[in-house]
Amino acid sequence: MNIIKILTLASLTGTALMGGVFYAFSTAIMGSLQRMPTGQGAAAMNLISARIQNPLFLLIFIGTALVSLALAVLAFVKDSPGKWWLVGGAALYVVGVMIVSFGINIPLNNSLAAVDPKTAAGHAEWVNYLAKWNPANNVRAITCTLAVVAFGLALHAGSTTTSTAMAPSRSPQNAQPNLPQNLQQNPQQKQTPLHRPLQLTNPGWQTSEPAIRPSQSWQ
Repeated sequence: MNIIKILTLASLTGTALMGGVFYAFSTAIMGSLQRMPTGQGAAAMNLISARIQNPLFLLIFIGTALVSLALAVLAFVKDSPGKWWLVGGAALYVVGVMIVSFGINIPLNNSLAAVDPKTAAGHAEWVNYLAKWNPANNVRAITCTLAVVAFGLALHAGSTTTSTAMAPSRSPQNAQPNLPQNLQQNPQQKQTPLHRPLQLTNPGWQTSEPAIRPSQSWQ
């Protein structure tokens, strides 16, 4: 297994994990917080934003971006099979996850945490937060899904190329039928027929004299 395939697997795994997190927020978590009283929903989101900043999450969140960028560069340098899928997957993650997160979601998290969720300003901030944070998170979930598909297609392209390279080639000599060794070494030699007409040897009771002798004259 070469370095390109290892990095591709790492990028695919990290992207899939992050896509699962964003998908959970889009389909379950944010809808539940939105139905809670204003102060409680905002307070719960502040707690989630603080707790999610742990070493494991940050390792996958940021590490996947770094691995994807390195993968895109190596794919071009080594002219790896499926390099455009690798570049596409890396671009989807970097743009659709990292740029969207640092440009929209993280600033909104900081703004929400800066106000008291029980006040009128906190209520207004929570409404603005939901209107902007949820669509941006949906973009992150979709781009992660597309990036996983791109990395998977890159792996398939690499596997197909490897299988083709390992397939034995049939040369004209190998394409000949199973002939005797002397004929394979000297193809110009005239081939003898495999079936010869049956020739019977003289069994001993046959003679060269005719079967009926002419009558002798007694005169």
